[in-house]
Amino acid sequence: MLADMNKTTSLTRSISYWLLLVLSLASVAVGGWLVYDQTTTMATALVTGTATGVEVYVGQPLIVVGAVVLGAGVIGILIALGLTAAKALMPAQAPVAVEPIDWTSEPQPAPQVAEIDQPETAQTAGTDDGSDADEERDAQNGSSGSTATATKISVK
Repeated sequence: MLADMNKTTSLTRSISYWLLLVLSLASVAVGGWLVYDQTTTMATALVTGTATGVEVYVGQPLIVVGAVVLGAGVIGILIALGLTAAKALMPAQAPVAVEPIDWTSEPQPAPQVAEIDQPETAQTAGTDDGSDADEERDAQNGSSGSTATATKISVK
């Protein structure tokens, strides 16, 4: 049995990706229609000599607005294409093989852990009064702040 460990959603299942793509396409369509409609209306009116102030002076800013909306849509489509390319370049995680549990087998005993040898210190060595260790510990305290260093215990 294979288990998919990749918890991230794919790009084609991302609502924000599709929202970006659809709104960008709609923006391109609306901007292109505004530019085309106002340009043809203004050009026809100027050629026939029936142009009014509204067709000429209002048509120009509407063409600019249409061009801005069209440009925003093109940028959105380019971002969507960039996201698609970036997702394609990312390596996919390999699926992890999961073995089924065999409920009929006997449990195996846990491996035995070997005991760790403790280094011999002044307290465990059986010195007569341990005053050397106390003096050495007092001399070490404050310099390193480590109990292991102060009592010369090997820490692994």
